[in-house]
Amino acid sequence: MRELLTIGAFARAAGLSPKALRLYDELGLLRPTAVDGESGYRYYDPAQVERARLIAWLRRLGMPLARIRRVCELPAPAAAEAVAGYWEQVLAETSRRGQLATFLVDYLSGRGSAVEDATTMLGIRYAAASRSGLVRTSNEDTAYAGPRLLAVADGVRGPGGGRASAAAIEALKPLETSALPADDLLRALADAIADADRAIGHIAASTPSGEALTTLTALLWSGPRTALAHIGDTRAYLLRDGELRQLTHDHTWVQSLVDEGAMSPAQAASHPQRALLVRALTGTGGAEADLSLHEAAAGDRYLLCSDGLSSVVSDESLRDVLSRPEDPQQVLDALVAAAYGAGAPDNIACVVADVVTLEPATAGGA
Repeated sequence: MRELLTIGAFARAAGLSPKALRLYDELGLLRPTAVDGESGYRYYDPAQVERARLIAWLRRLGMPLARIRRVCELPAPAAAEAVAGYWEQVLAETSRRGQLATFLVDYLSGRGSAVEDATTMLGIRYAAASRSGLVRTSNEDTAYAGPRLLAVADGVRGPGGGRASAAAIEALKPLETSALPADDLLRALADAIADADRAIGHIAASTPSGEALTTLTALLWSGPRTALAHIGDTRAYLLRDGELRQLTHDHTWVQSLVDEGAMSPAQAASHPQRALLVRALTGTGGAEADLSLHEAAAGDRYLLCSDGLSSVVSDESLRDVLSRPEDPQQVLDALVAAAYGAGAPDNIACVVADVVTLEPATAGGA
């Protein structure tokens, strides 16, 4: 019969503390081979060292004791599969925590927001930029991203264009702090666009030509539901599950010809009058924006942009850049770089926004 080890000697051999061994005894994880009836002193068989070390290693992985007990009862091949499954779970949870940490950094830095419904919380991470084109001496494009509102406006060149695009987005900004139920988003957005049109009317009245106009594309968030407003040729795209979809329809003369079958999309893309608008915010009270509701989902990536990006960067290239596993600011920078790489004949306004899930904390084991 092999000589039994005292709890102290066994603890040293197994790399555990006597306190841990007493706990594992109480939990039924590692029973001593013998217990002195008078002193209560525990003795262990040297053959138990392997199990003790396995328990120690699993604890270092952070595995709960209840799960360790189940693993120790399995034959070696099944135990190996159980450890692999546990580690996959740890990596997945670590990834989700990393997303949450990144979101919180953005949120506390003013670059993200959270929206809730009864069952889940969705976090929005975003970035916005407006850059001058390589051959432009002025920039009439305006881009905005906030906790609830994303918007891009492209003012038509002229003394009032830049003021018009800025005024359009300023008129929408009060929606950031308005308490709006999900079923009232479209009405609120339509009312804000009417306010924007009136503001542009005042700007037009102060310009020598009496004209000021801008395009506008805006997304308003309330829980997983989003309201989209669009007029002109600024665009909104959605990347979901690797597929890029254009959510807006250009209000241009060439697009109307495409719709009638009188021109192909390829011809429209290169037509010299491709930027000629048939609808825009003009300050005359006749603005009619397209309004629609959409459901957001975790993993969605939205792009709002002026034609300074969409007219020179193909949809395929947009999808490739938007599919990169980078944060919104990095993706936005890459989009602007792509426009510059294509010559950037026009100004570029972009908003990139990601929808991420913020999962509630789960209870951990001992």
